[in-house]
Amino acid sequence: MALTRPRTPSRVSSRVPSRIACRVPRRTAVATALLCALATAAACSGPEPPPGGAPVPPASAGGASPGTRPFTLAATGDVLPHESVIRQAQADAGGDGYDFRPMLAGVAPVISGADLAICHMETVYGKDGGPFTGYPSFTSPPQIAAALAATGYDSCSTASNHTLDAGPDGIRRTLDHLDKAGVKHAGSARTAREAVTPTLLEAGGAKVAHLAYTYGTNGIPVPADRPWSVNLIDESRVLSDARAAREAGADIVVVSLHWGTEWQTAPDRQQLTLGRSLTAATTDGRRDIDLIIGTHAHVPQAYEKVNGTWVVYGMGDQIAGIMVNHSRAYDPRGNEGTIARFTFSPPPASGGRWQVTRAEYLPQWYNTGSNRVVDLNAAIEAGDTALTSVRDRISRAVLSRGAAADGLVMGR
Repeated sequence: MALTRPRTPSRVSSRVPSRIACRVPRRTAVATALLCALATAAACSGPEPPPGGAPVPPASAGGASPGTRPFTLAATGDVLPHESVIRQAQADAGGDGYDFRPMLAGVAPVISGADLAICHMETVYGKDGGPFTGYPSFTSPPQIAAALAATGYDSCSTASNHTLDAGPDGIRRTLDHLDKAGVKHAGSARTAREAVTPTLLEAGGAKVAHLAYTYGTNGIPVPADRPWSVNLIDESRVLSDARAAREAGADIVVVSLHWGTEWQTAPDRQQLTLGRSLTAATTDGRRDIDLIIGTHAHVPQAYEKVNGTWVVYGMGDQIAGIMVNHSRAYDPRGNEGTIARFTFSPPPASGGRWQVTRAEYLPQWYNTGSNRVVDLNAAIEAGDTALTSVRDRISRAVLSRGAAADGLVMGR
């Protein structure tokens, strides 16, 4: 049931190559203003915890391309605005419109602090004046796009089982508003050309392709005259797109997959099988995919290094109302999630593979009482020790397939 740093001047993001444009000064200013204006909504931070993992090595001076440097990529789970979430956004706007920025303020320091940040926009947007709806067929206020941009997101996956809830118009409105907000997107499209154009981002001197796919669309048929409107998971299609992204200049290929079994902490057979196949694929001796980040299950799932590539099976929900599982029972796991954060470092020789030199997870929780995303480490350090059991439950899921042995650590 789907109830579901400042930024560096080199940071460029594009969907269509002819529209590449630098967005750094605006995003830096917006993120700074957000943190100041919403300080009371953000989680407080305490003393620095002991560092985990090895320090990030500097870019090699031997063979790495000039101007390259390590960079961080952060990713988060499902943004799924139920009616209670929509009502809160209206209240936060003082009854005049909708403001989703306060909900995300608690994790804005982490998201805006990353060189690149990817979200999962699970629902589609309604008309500017509404009406807006929650489960089972979602149409969300388009003001979410501006909030995602203000929080620091650079791109969002838009392929999900709810992508066709409002038909082609819903897709168009969603992508139009993300474009207006300056947030790139992958997984759905308004035109055939857009569907085959890889979303390209840039950080650390590397071009990063973002691709996205979903297992299905809740039984809603993909329009026969628009078969390209949403990307469905197909192994050969994913690999073909990844190779096309390389040909378009991508140094790193990140794939968002809306997959898995809802309410199941363990990755299911499809996730394990597809994850192995995708991470094993190579072209001319080079891995086709560099990172897989998953959504859909509504609960935190494991991180695992497969064939030398990190796979995040499921990051859980980031924003969602009170979640009810398949047994019709309230399930607190539906409001738990993680921020996945990976540091990519340049290859030692030009043309080589960018390597993940640090892998981190940051537990987060959506407080359905206050309708705020909470950075659990920060909240616990500030004295809310009652949340320790929530963080521990998330950590058990994340580490359940041995990721700690491969270097995964809890970040902050």
